[in-house]
Amino acid sequence: MNGLKILVVDDESRMRKLVRDFLVRKGYQVLEAADGEEALSVFYENKNIALILLDVMMPKRNGWEVCRAIREQSKVPIVMLTARGDESDELRGFELGVDEYIAKPFSPGILVARVEAILRRSGKGASAETKSAGGIVLDRAAHLVLIDRRPVDLSYKEFELLEYFMENEGIALSRERILNSVWDYDYFGDARTIDTHVKKLRSKLGDKGAYIRTVWGMGYKFEVKQ
Repeated sequence: MNGLKILVVDDESRMRKLVRDFLVRKGYQVLEAADGEEALSVFYENKNIALILLDVMMPKRNGWEVCRAIREQSKVPIVMLTARGDESDELRGFELGVDEYIAKPFSPGILVARVEAILRRSGKGASAETKSAGGIVLDRAAHLVLIDRRPVDLSYKEFELLEYFMENEGIALSRERILNSVWDYDYFGDARTIDTHVKKLRSKLGDKGAYIRTVWGMGYKFEVKQ
């Protein structure tokens, strides 16, 4: 990713951190605001913001007011975040020019995927992001993995797991960190979930499965042998 700026607006600091951590991991620059007035101040000071994640219920000025003020000056993509699931709220958002409307609670991974899709449609995101290491090529946009130029059939979670390993090549990753990053920020699952998926992923990668090394007592490390 090319360091695009995303403004995250939410009065809950925990929610901002949750979203920020996932976006930063994908290579985005993140600006934050805790209320509507601060959001507009940050927006006016940073004209190169690529997308705004905007909560509806906030102090000082709510999301609708902020969206209306921004739309008077800019067509920057806006994703509305709200705890409400009322259809009238969605219609109101689209009438104001909202690009996407996501109800809480949501999966951070899905949120990031939607952000990337919106950026691609707006011409600001990469059309085809690829990562490669030791004969493995991962194309995020096409959701495709090639091993020595031959396609490999991976499940959605196996694809995300391989992507996370490749993004953190050479770094020892604990099972807890992998669960938090690949499954969900607050996923309370059994560590054996990781071991099961790693076993399947290694099998599908063939000889390249050896790149995923076990770090005993901790977790795993993706490392291409020289």
